[in-house]
Amino acid sequence: MKVLIVNTYDRGGAANACLRLHEGLLQEAIDSKVLLRRKEKLILKTFEFQKTQSSKSKLQILKEKGLLFLRVMGILNKPKQSEEQQFLRHREPGLELFSFPNTNLDITSSPLYQEADIINLHWVANFLDYESFFSKNSKPVVWTLHDMNPFTGGEHYQETFLGMNASGNPNKRRISESEKRIFKKNLSVKVKAIQSTPNISVVAPSEWLCMEAQNSKVFNSKPVYCIPYGINSEIFKPRDRNFSRAILNIPKDKKVILFVADSITNHRKGYAYLKQALNFLQDDDVVLCAVGSKKTALESAKNIIELGAIYDERLMSMVYSAADVFVIPSLMDNLPNTVLESLMCGTPVIGFPVGGITDMVQDGDNGLLTKTITSTALLDSIQMFLESMDTFNRERIRENALKKYDLKVQADAYIKLFKTILKE
Repeated sequence: MKVLIVNTYDRGGAANACLRLHEGLLQEAIDSKVLLRRKEKLILKTFEFQKTQSSKSKLQILKEKGLLFLRVMGILNKPKQSEEQQFLRHREPGLELFSFPNTNLDITSSPLYQEADIINLHWVANFLDYESFFSKNSKPVVWTLHDMNPFTGGEHYQETFLGMNASGNPNKRRISESEKRIFKKNLSVKVKAIQSTPNISVVAPSEWLCMEAQNSKVFNSKPVYCIPYGINSEIFKPRDRNFSRAILNIPKDKKVILFVADSITNHRKGYAYLKQALNFLQDDDVVLCAVGSKKTALESAKNIIELGAIYDERLMSMVYSAADVFVIPSLMDNLPNTVLESLMCGTPVIGFPVGGITDMVQDGDNGLLTKTITSTALLDSIQMFLESMDTFNRERIRENALKKYDLKVQADAYIKLFKTILKE
């Protein structure tokens, strides 16, 4: 069985999840390869897509080069921005990524596609061209969702909130008429490409995303399965807390709250809620340990230790082990890798009761879920945890995470699905 995993990048949360599945399949002796639009990491059996120019005539290529020369010389004006470029430029700041369903790339032209028995699409924004791919595709497709984009009009998350007001409550988002028009246009392209195509199965890592896909216009006639992400349990495991704090220069006598995010300006990540909650937390024994690119907004928070961006997974396992609790204030999310990593290291998690976070966090057992999506509710849960933190059994948290999220559990579920599809 030859499996081709397709993903746009090899960096980022979706890429990490995708590459972990690839690792799990290889460990089970499956012939797995990964096709990427852009390759940056040296990972076994991952390949960058090579775009062919066979579709362009020599005359077209010469014409494009000539136009470029004239623009450089100032003889021709720069081309006007397309409707797509103008739309993206005027989107509300802080919203999640938006992508269109069309590209000039033909994934079916790749020799890796041609030799595969089954295609496993993952996060393919700005890589997959819906119309051409599904009209040319002749192989069974399993599409692993990492967000809502494959079945929306372009949004990667259909955000209902935009920012937070002074009281710590979410602001309701308003959708403009131009947004609605673009959404409708993009969605029609996806529905037309996918609904008429047989042999497409969908995998969602969380129950929430599974239900959203089943109820969508794009996938409502396709089989949808729920298979959670897998984590390498030999890398993400409990480390000695005192040693971890010494290595990271974290005080041993403090209560440590961990926060991890690539961007704090993204409203969906909810950092504003955590920041306001911590500002009202009257406890000098508590420090916030932040992982991610350093941002000036973090500096206004009290008692903060910024560790910066960390790319080494073993070092990250030490960060989770050094923390007393991991807080994820996302307003909408699938099945965040960070929560899985924390639980695998035995560290409890606090989060809002949204998306796949409710799949992972059992309130009072391996963490706490807030009552509402407000900074006040987040503060209440943090205070509740700090008062009862000794009641959380880190060994049991680790054991339960192993049963659900070990790499082999995920790989076995995918292998079973692939074999069933190929047999049919």
